[in-house]
Amino acid sequence: MADIGIRRETINAQERRAPLSPQHVDELVREQGFSVIVQPSDKRIYTDESYRKAGALLQQDLSGCKMVLGIKEILEDHVREGGAYLCFSHVIKGQRESMPLLQRMLEQRATLIDYEPIVDRFGRRLLFFGRHAGYAGMIDALWTLGRRMRAEGIETAFAGVRQSTEYRSVEEATEILASTVGARIRERGIDPSIHPLVVGFTGGGNVSTGAQDILGHLPVVEIEPGDLPTLHEKTHTSRRVVYKVVFRRQFRQNFAQHLPHLTVLVNGIYWEPGNPKIATRQELRALWQKPGTPKLKVIADLSADIGGSIEATLRQTTPDDPVFVYDAENHAELAGVEGRGPVMLTVGNLPAEFPRDASEHFGDSLFPFLTGLRNARYDVSFEHLSLPAAVLGAVITHAGELTPRYRYLEEHLIKETP
Repeated sequence: MADIGIRRETINAQERRAPLSPQHVDELVREQGFSVIVQPSDKRIYTDESYRKAGALLQQDLSGCKMVLGIKEILEDHVREGGAYLCFSHVIKGQRESMPLLQRMLEQRATLIDYEPIVDRFGRRLLFFGRHAGYAGMIDALWTLGRRMRAEGIETAFAGVRQSTEYRSVEEATEILASTVGARIRERGIDPSIHPLVVGFTGGGNVSTGAQDILGHLPVVEIEPGDLPTLHEKTHTSRRVVYKVVFRRQFRQNFAQHLPHLTVLVNGIYWEPGNPKIATRQELRALWQKPGTPKLKVIADLSADIGGSIEATLRQTTPDDPVFVYDAENHAELAGVEGRGPVMLTVGNLPAEFPRDASEHFGDSLFPFLTGLRNARYDVSFEHLSLPAAVLGAVITHAGELTPRYRYLEEHLIKETP
């Protein structure tokens, strides 16, 4: 039995990431004696040949692997009896679309380990793509803003921003943003019709931090939420900068009061059912019912929770069709970037837009756990399952049952599966 299987990603054509790079595989095979099988893929950022040269066996069948590593959700019919699977399963919030996968894991008596709840003793996530989601999301938000403003007949520095998928790396993207977009803002300033240009951020984790890092490559002045109502009245505000405001937890109540003052809202909040909303359908409808055209042009919901903190997030989009307009009057979707509502950027797998950078970072984080995962026996009861403590807390199913920490998902399974 092979120690590790690396599965081919199947969620969409743009998903090119891998949980381990060929360099990681080379070290596992040649220095630690792992056996690795890689499922061939013609779209993965790394070639099949690079994995073969690293010492992996290429084959379609992963049923002989002790554990199977992926990034996004596994297809239900790919779950074999008694197998062990690691991925972002999107089940821990009881997500409706993922309940059939969870049911399949139980039926097959498989072990499902979700990367998301692998945390240290302080509750900090150890395996994540959040910062790369922020990188890609902020670049795409600026690209979207350029398209929206052009549709309104206004040429801005952002018209030259490309979507993240068109840059080879984060480094290339930031260099171009600084040398072209940033330089133009410093030289010519923001168009008077959209000055002051304000970008608001929610969330304090890796997603929001990554997005703020990208904006930092432009000339930025940070202000406080309390400055927003009078910012446009201040004669000393500069057209040669972008204004940034970060909404920390205490500012999330009655958030609707801030919406009229923002040009772009970048939402990076980790949301769970029952948490407060940032923008409800009623609040957005009221904003667009006021006379004139609202200042708010783009909502980049990087969390992409359908019906979550941003109720205008009607669906998750994909990198090949990343945006739609939220029709605020009818709570509906319009194609393109024109309409009576904000342009919504709701890509569900943003880190895939920088597949090489994201995969290398993730593999470096996953690597230290692999020996413990290989040494574990998965044919014992959960009480006797010997895994690193951080990983044990992320075991969702085992031996045909939900583990104690995740038994609350039984309620969602009854509701969403036959």
